[in-house]
Amino acid sequence: MTEAPIFPPLMKGLAASPANPFTIAVAQAERGVDAGLIAWSITAERLRAALVLAPETPLEPAMAGMIACGVGLQNALGVMVPPETAVHLEWQGGLRLNGGHCGGLHVAVSPTAPGSIPDWMVVGLDLTLSLPPEYEPGETPDWTALDQEGCAELDAVHLLEGWARHTLLWMNELDDSAGRAKLFREWQALAWKIGQEISLPLDGSHVYGTFLGADENFGMLLKQPDGTTRLIPLSTILEDC
Repeated sequence: MTEAPIFPPLMKGLAASPANPFTIAVAQAERGVDAGLIAWSITAERLRAALVLAPETPLEPAMAGMIACGVGLQNALGVMVPPETAVHLEWQGGLRLNGGHCGGLHVAVSPTAPGSIPDWMVVGLDLTLSLPPEYEPGETPDWTALDQEGCAELDAVHLLEGWARHTLLWMNELDDSAGRAKLFREWQALAWKIGQEISLPLDGSHVYGTFLGADENFGMLLKQPDGTTRLIPLSTILEDC
């Protein structure tokens, strides 16, 4: 049986296995649970968790909460993976280890009206700890797992605890503009394919261009083939709940 993680003050855990922690966290948020709840599930193959947040700003600025969770994840991994491991964050929430997709974050809020302050936000974490046994190393170059990147001995419970601690620190930075600027700089150094040509799924199709960076609310600045720059709000990645 997996030991229960120990979370920092203001956070509390809820074991979810075998259910989906994200589904449970959303249900708890809809019932009015306090912010700081982390539903979690750990198996040999996956680490899944979901954190309930209570935004205090309208939707677009509030999306920085997901960025804080992403940077917190990289910080937690950074002290546990081999020093040569490259850890990057996709704008849409994905996590890249040495260039391979290894899971990532997803997010839901309610309500989703652009000018309103959400009642709640849930940020879900889903990491691939090991690939299915039928897959040979190198068979899926764009899909990897922690055990394929030299992290087979990593303790998933300790990683989850580290994610909670680092995320809480970054959440505290969101209280003022200086803290948000610090988060922006940290995220920008970790952003996957910034300054490069990308293809981004959007509204059932794909958009193409150069990923220039982000605005103050972490909306993507995409230079399109016609030379114009398009702002894609981070809220476009929200999941239905």
